[in-house]
Amino acid sequence: MKEKYFDWIKILSVIGITLAVYLLWQQIFRPSFQLCNISSSVNCDAIISGPVAKTLGIPTPLIGLTGYLFILIGSFKKNAKLVLGMATFGLLFCLYIGAREIFQLHVLCPVCILCQLDMITVFILGIILTSKERLTHSA
Repeated sequence: MKEKYFDWIKILSVIGITLAVYLLWQQIFRPSFQLCNISSSVNCDAIISGPVAKTLGIPTPLIGLTGYLFILIGSFKKNAKLVLGMATFGLLFCLYIGAREIFQLHVLCPVCILCQLDMITVFILGIILTSKERLTHSA
């Protein structure tokens, strides 16, 4: 049963990696066509070139990419604690970026929202997995 959870986490990690690579590619190459630029208040500009484009001098999408890679590694190693730890950090990081986008910049990034939904799901699956491990070890 735990295998299914790890399989879902692998899929969600690949989705997160894809989203992070997309944002990083947009940030580096700045193509003229940007898929997520829908309006002045719904776009990815805040992450690509705005005040939240870098966190502690590191491109924000690169931080997300790194987190998703660690989650993917944890899912292949079937390490629920690593998955949950990285998902906890990722969820807090996503919420921080999302709050800055909404309350400071007054913009919604569609790709960031997808990342947040992805990370919430990984976080919930991580909680389920670590709970199952505790039950298995205590039995």
